[in-house]
Amino acid sequence: MGAHSKGAGRRAPDVSGARADASPEATAGATAAVATTRGRDGRDHYFDTLRALALVRVVAYHVFCWPWAGLVFPSMGVMFALAGTLMAKSLGRPATAVIRGRLRRLLPPFWCWGVFVVVAMLLRGWMPGWQIVFWVVPLGDPPGSAWGEQAWEILWYLRTYLWLVLLSPLLLRVFRLAPVPVLLLSLAPIVILQFVRQPPGNRLGTGLLDLATYLFCWVLGFAHRDGVLGRLKPAAVVALSFAALSYGGWYAFAHRAEYGTYDLDDIPLAQAFWSAGFVTLLMYVKTRVGAESAGLSRLSLLRRPRFPRWPVRLVRVLNARAVTVYLWHEIALAAAVPLIDRFWEVPAFEAYLPLDSQWFLLGVGWTLIAAFVLLFGWVEDVAARKRPRLLP
Repeated sequence: MGAHSKGAGRRAPDVSGARADASPEATAGATAAVATTRGRDGRDHYFDTLRALALVRVVAYHVFCWPWAGLVFPSMGVMFALAGTLMAKSLGRPATAVIRGRLRRLLPPFWCWGVFVVVAMLLRGWMPGWQIVFWVVPLGDPPGSAWGEQAWEILWYLRTYLWLVLLSPLLLRVFRLAPVPVLLLSLAPIVILQFVRQPPGNRLGTGLLDLATYLFCWVLGFAHRDGVLGRLKPAAVVALSFAALSYGGWYAFAHRAEYGTYDLDDIPLAQAFWSAGFVTLLMYVKTRVGAESAGLSRLSLLRRPRFPRWPVRLVRVLNARAVTVYLWHEIALAAAVPLIDRFWEVPAFEAYLPLDSQWFLLGVGWTLIAAFVLLFGWVEDVAARKRPRLLP
């Protein structure tokens, strides 16, 4: 397997668990913000669509390696913000039960995938050390061979996600003491690690850097869930968002010689600020437009538009199988290469198929991803204590 650079969300939030101590205005604002994007099934279609787009962008990036992909749509920032929103909602229940539930939903799909990856590396002569315990719970980077790097390198997301889940009870309590200052200060760790004290060049340092990079987006999810974001003035939100975007974009391009490219995945500080500005605008637009549309809907002045069923179905499947798609997509892309090599042996395929096109590789990759979803996606149902199904 070859190596790629970094490239993934949970179920959509719900308004039924609004803070008991929140003001009536905050609760009403949070409820209205999602009213018009929530379907009869209780899911928030706006968030589901963002999560699906994030997954599609991650897979495309790992095929084309476009350096500008993160500027167009910072997938990982979006995913962490959506997960933070859901975590804030869930923490209306006891924190230990919430954390246990997150582990239960995430670890079985990870173990299912990990068995194949670990066994394949062992068969290729890999000799693991004590760090193999991180293949049980990925609170640190699970070790692996260079041959399997394309598969296991994506686990940085699971490691960062789990640490943010564990820290969320404390983070949410601190956030609710001073929401806006804490939200702004959540960018401080990445600034400190960049300019004041460099993280150690080991697994711990890598973990701290990833945690600091996406901390703002996670806390932004808290701000959306608690209605804090909806109460802010549009001018202030737009100004701060564009300031973050400007700084992140400038830093990426100003340091491209140092990092070799302006790819945000290689420049944590730029990634943090660009994601902060971009995702804030996405969440704020959803909050404001959703609230206005909710009011019009109650006056029967706005009808929900009809959409074709297949895109809605596709978005639903991608959300219900998000962990499976994320974990298996690199293996699917790696397997697509030798498969396409075999196509060259068939004269008709060589004549009529664009076998040397990256777009063709993307298509074959998604076909294999779909096969993995059918084979292993049901594990997510079991982890969620649902009836196993080939497709949700």
